[in-house]
Amino acid sequence: GNSLYQESLYYLSSYGTHLALVSFLMRHDNMKDALQHLLSKECPEEVFLEGVLQPCLERGRLGMLQGLLETLDPGLEVCSRYLLSSCQLLQRRGHFHTLYQLQQFMMDHVRAAMTCIRFFTHGVVSYVQLGDQRRWLVRAKEHLRTYLQEQQGTRTNSTNRKKSTSNSFRKKMSSSDVSRHMNTIELQLEVTRFLHHCETSSSTATPSASSSTPPTLFGPSAMKIDVACKVMLGGKNIEEGFGIAYRVIQDFQLEALTVYVRAGQRLVRQRQYRAVRQLLKCVGESGTATKNDCDVIILSCVSIADKGAPQSLSNLSVYHLSVVGKIVILE
Repeated sequence: GNSLYQESLYYLSSYGTHLALVSFLMRHDNMKDALQHLLSKECPEEVFLEGVLQPCLERGRLGMLQGLLETLDPGLEVCSRYLLSSCQLLQRRGHFHTLYQLQQFMMDHVRAAMTCIRFFTHGVVSYVQLGDQRRWLVRAKEHLRTYLQEQQGTRTNSTNRKKSTSNSFRKKMSSSDVSRHMNTIELQLEVTRFLHHCETSSSTATPSASSSTPPTLFGPSAMKIDVACKVMLGGKNIEEGFGIAYRVIQDFQLEALTVYVRAGQRLVRQRQYRAVRQLLKCVGESGTATKNDCDVIILSCVSIADKGAPQSLSNLSVYHLSVVGKIVILE
């Protein structure tokens, strides 16, 4: 059997393609030689993906592959292009758990954090469910913190040349961007805790009619405005969620008035007229709103109120007196 193996090996080495040789070695459980051939001959990425990665995924041998790569190429510099193309392939196929395993192995912390954020929101339809996924946000934050520590380590060790060249294949991000992302994650954790509590404790909480993912702070500005509204209207009263909503508005420099008007109109549609007053009170006390802002909110609320709305709503403007920039709403 062994002489036949050697003979086949000789023919494949002399006349076969790289893929044929690598596949042959893999079939005979000789992954180490397959990898050595790939690395020494600098074979194209496709040979690695088809000849090595695919069989490893099929047979659950990713861990073994990682171990051998680390032995043959401790800095992962030579095999980095194979690893990056593997990540792209896994992402295209939607194999995110395997992708995450590979990103952790590569110590590609920024990309690993992004994958965690994807796990946090994927296939979720309510904040009750998001609450159960919080661990992914905590993980994302840990990856970013590790990345920051490594960056600081690299800067202090600039004398060590090896250290500064390795890392070339890992995703880069400025410290200020990393800090910004960490703040977003921190605020999203707070929003999640709050809304998870609101949705689980509220007896009236109806599962959202749509099966779409609930809004998070990882989306565009329009989605962040949705988050601020959701938080503002989520508590037992407006005051309860106003603080967090206000921080969302401030942190992302959202158009505050847009949020207040939308929240006010939603309250009017739900006929929660008392809450509209509370909203105006909170807005006034926030210290950043002008009397004009409050007038805009009132007008927008009055404009959509149906004819049967109680007098108290149309009288809001009368109740609403501006006293030294503070807003007083008389009951």
